[in-house]
Order: sequence, then C-alpha cells, then structure tokens
Amino acid sequence: MKRSFAWFGLAIVFGSLILAACRTEAAPDWKPAGDRIMTRWAAEVDPAAPLAEYPRPQMARSEWANLNGLWDYAIAAKEAGRPESWDGRILVPFAAESALSGVGKPVGGDKALWYRRTFAVPKSWRGGRVLLHFGAVDWESTVWINGREVGTHRGGYDPSP
Repeated sequence: MKRSFAWFGLAIVFGSLILAACRTEAAPDWKPAGDRIMTRWAAEVDPAAPLAEYPRPQMARSEWANLNGLWDYAIAAKEAGRPESWDGRILVPFAAESALSGVGKPVGGDKALWYRRTFAVPKSWRGGRVLLHFGAVDWESTVWINGREVGTHRGGYDPSP
C-alpha cells in the first residue's frame, strides 16, 4: 500500500521524522547548498540515511523505519495553499536554510514550507497502528496522509519579529 504524505510548516526547523511502519527510498544525487562553511562531519552525511539512528531510545520499538532522507519541497506564500509543483528535493532532517538540506534558502515569516513524501507500509505491519513522530516541528504544521488532513500543531519558537 503506497501512502502519499504531505507536510506543511511555517518558519520551521524540521527535525528527525520517524515512522513506525514504512520503508525508505534510495537517494539520488545530492550535494550541500551554497558555499557555507562545513564542519568535518558534513562529508559523512549520507543522503540515503541521514541521522539513521533511533532518535528516542526511551521509546525504542523493535519494528520502525526512519523517513529522514530526500523529500520534495516547495516554498510558497502562506495563503497559496498546497502547491501543484515542487521546487526540488530537500534532505530531511536539515532546515531549508542550512547547506546540508541541499536547499540553502530562507523561508521567512510570509512564506510556507511544504514537504511531500511517498512511502509503502510493510505488509507485516498492516492491520496494526502506525505512529508518525515529528521532531522539532515548530510554529505551525499540518499533516496529510493520502490527501486527508490527520493532524495539526501550533506553538513553539518563531524567529520572526
């Protein structure tokens, strides 16, 4: 079963995204954005599995999958609604402004940052509950699965004046 997944956030810093019931996709070519200074660890970033370790050891599950990796993204006006076309690929969990995201563009307070990802739930997990975990989702976000809104979040840090 394929799942179409879209996520919308305003002025956010996107962190680890964990789904307990999915498979990740292979990463195509990716490179850091711009000419920003890189740490010595930047060369070790694997776009096929960035930050692949289990993010919350106190909530460890035997069956889980990490959705960090390349997603479609779009930066649009807040009131524009869901985009029909995408600006490119972003490496999650890195913020759009960062070099390691592969985007290196500011979002700003008058824009919305959209993410989209498709994944397959393993057959052995069907009929059970699937938990989506978002880390560092700030100010405002809404999640859709298969075109249906399933949740929203408001609150947190907003760096805009």
